[in-house]
Amino acid sequence: MQDKLTPADLYLIYSKGIITSEKIQILTSLYQPIIGYTAVSLYLTLFNDLNGKKEENEEFSHHHLMTLMQLKLETIKDARLKLEGIGLLKTYFKEGEINNYIYILYSPISAYEFFNHPILNIVLYNNIGSFEYEKLRNIYKAPRIGSRDYHDITVSFEDVYTSNTNTSLLFNNVDIINDQRINLAVKSNFDIDLLIESIPKVLVSEKCFTKEIKELILNLAYIYRIDNLNMQGLVRNALNERGLIDKNELSKSARNYFQFENNGRLPTLIYNKQPEYLKTPVGSDSKLAKLIYMFENTTPYEFLRKSYGNVEPTNRDKKLIENLMQEQKINPGVINVLIDYVLKVNNKKLNKDYVEAIAGQWKRLKVETVVDAMEVCRKEHKKFKKTVFKTDYNKTSQKVVSDDTNLPVWFDKEIKKEDNDLEELNEVLKDFE
Repeated sequence: MQDKLTPADLYLIYSKGIITSEKIQILTSLYQPIIGYTAVSLYLTLFNDLNGKKEENEEFSHHHLMTLMQLKLETIKDARLKLEGIGLLKTYFKEGEINNYIYILYSPISAYEFFNHPILNIVLYNNIGSFEYEKLRNIYKAPRIGSRDYHDITVSFEDVYTSNTNTSLLFNNVDIINDQRINLAVKSNFDIDLLIESIPKVLVSEKCFTKEIKELILNLAYIYRIDNLNMQGLVRNALNERGLIDKNELSKSARNYFQFENNGRLPTLIYNKQPEYLKTPVGSDSKLAKLIYMFENTTPYEFLRKSYGNVEPTNRDKKLIENLMQEQKINPGVINVLIDYVLKVNNKKLNKDYVEAIAGQWKRLKVETVVDAMEVCRKEHKKFKKTVFKTDYNKTSQKVVSDDTNLPVWFDKEIKKEDNDLEELNEVLKDFE
C-alpha cells in the first residue's frame, strides 16, 4: 500500500523509547552523519510535538510539520523514510478522505551498540572519515579508572535497606514505557537456511545459530557483499571449541575479507541522495524540472537499478559507483546524470575507464549540482563522444563512439510538447514515480 502524503493528512505521535538528553546527543553526533540533519530535525520536531501535547492523542496535520520545518512535503517524507530505515521510527497508515498516520518514535541505540554495530559503525566511518571518527570514539570511550591501590568497600542492598513484609506491591506493570528499539531491517537475497545446512552438525552446538547470530550474519553479508560460499568459510573459522560463533571474530574476518578483495578499502553505501543544499529550488512543473528533481531525489543505486529495468546491478557496476562516491567524492545527483549520459551514448554499458574519465574532469571543474552536470555534459559532449582509451584487462585499444541520435533527452534544454522526445521523457519519469 502506497501512501500519497498531502498537507491535510493527520498524524498521531507515540513513543516506545525513553528519549533522554544523552540519546539526543547520540542522535546528533552518531546518527546525523548517516541520515542527515533534515531527518534528525524531523525526529526532534515529532519529539517536541509529543512532549508539547495539551491532551492525549492530539492530532496534527502535515501542514503543521511543513510550517514548523519550512520544508516541502516531499522532503519531509524523504526524511521520514530515512528515520524508518535506520530504526528510529515506525509508521502506520490508514486510508480515507483524509489519510491518517501513526508515528511511533523509538530510542536511538547506545553509543556502545552503535560503535559495535556491523553496519552503522562502517557507514559512520565512511561518511565522516578516520579523523572525525576517532574524535567521536574518544568522546564515548569508557573512562579508565586507576583503582589499583584501592579497595572496594561498597555495601550491598541488604546492608542498608530492610524489607517491610506488610507493604502491598503490584508486579503487573507491563504497561510502563520501556526503552524499545527497532533492529535495522536489511533486505537481502542471502539464504541463511542454506548456510546453516552447509555447516556440518558435528561442528556446531544446537544453540549456535541464535536470532542474534543470524541477524549478524545477514548484516555482514549485506554490508560486505559476501555470498553463501564465502560466508560458510568465515563462519567455520569463527567457531570456538564449544561449537558457538565468536561474533567479534566473524565480524573481523568479514571486514578483512572485504578489504582483501577491494584493495584495503572499506565498504560504502550508494544509497544516499543529493544533499539538500545542492538541490534546485522547486518552482516549475515542466518536464525538464521534473527530470532534474528525479536526478536529485533518487539514489545512484536506485537509478542504476531502474535504468536496468528493475534488475539488480552487477557487483562490478556497484563498485564503480561506490568508487565515484568514496574516492572521487562525486555527489549522488551528479552521478545519476553521469550514469544516464554514459548508458545512452555507450550502448547501455558502464565502461569503467570512460566513466572515470568523465568523472575526473567533472571533479576538476568542481561540478556539484545536477544542473551543472547537465550543462557541462552538453558542452563537453563533442570532446567525449570519440574517446580513445586502453583497457587493463586485455591491453587492446577501444573507442567509445556515439552519434547525436543517442543522447539523453535532457540535452534539449527546452522540451516542447510536439517533440518526439516528450514521449521518451514521460517513460523515464514513469519508472521513478
